[in-house]
Amino acid sequence: MPYELFYWPGIQGRGEFVRLALEAAGADYVDVARGHGPGQGVKAMTALMAQAPGPFAPPFLRDGAVLVSHVAGILGYLGPKLGLAPVDEAMRLYAQGLQLTITDFVAEVHDTHHPISTALYYEDQKAEAKARATAFLDHRLPKYFGYFERALAGNPAGSAHIVGEQLTTVDLSLFQCWVGMGYAFPRAFADADARWPKLSALAASVARLPAIAGYLASDRRLPFNEHGIFRRYPELDRAAG
Repeated sequence: MPYELFYWPGIQGRGEFVRLALEAAGADYVDVARGHGPGQGVKAMTALMAQAPGPFAPPFLRDGAVLVSHVAGILGYLGPKLGLAPVDEAMRLYAQGLQLTITDFVAEVHDTHHPISTALYYEDQKAEAKARATAFLDHRLPKYFGYFERALAGNPAGSAHIVGEQLTTVDLSLFQCWVGMGYAFPRAFADADARWPKLSALAASVARLPAIAGYLASDRRLPFNEHGIFRRYPELDRAAG
């Protein structure tokens, strides 16, 4: 049976980190909430969320009788099955730590446009969003990307991947963070290739993978928009440097 991915239709959001892993591995999967008919659509997703026990929020993944929630949890489950995780246990745990750090990063990106509450519109918190985005770009982005750059440089395998010698879910997730930042903050991110060259090279290599290149060119890859995690509000951006 195909994997069943449950996430909101119309946005990349956190579900995109799971889609990239499934697409890179050529896995058979169904994007349930985007579908129509029995067992498909948003109703099918919210019905699972209403069960007890059930997931708090999407994304979550169903594999037969197994139901896994949270991006890092899903990728920790899928990685070994799809050949996108280190075989060595210690390295697999290190990769999981990197994935959880990406989870923290994504939450901070989200808070640049919703720093007070998700119950409020962006327009209701623009002044606070401006202050939060400035602090994020000045301090938090360099801290996160500097860490990932050092991790790439320090990979004992000496490869272009962040963990070991092979492609992992962490590589794919870093690609999504990279292109997401380029969309959301094009001015602030204009010098990113020079600031974090290894991360830049990693993102470019992921984009060239045949399975990923095919996915990016397909209608399965939704465009970035102002309803997901990475949103382009010009007033929150600033010049690089």
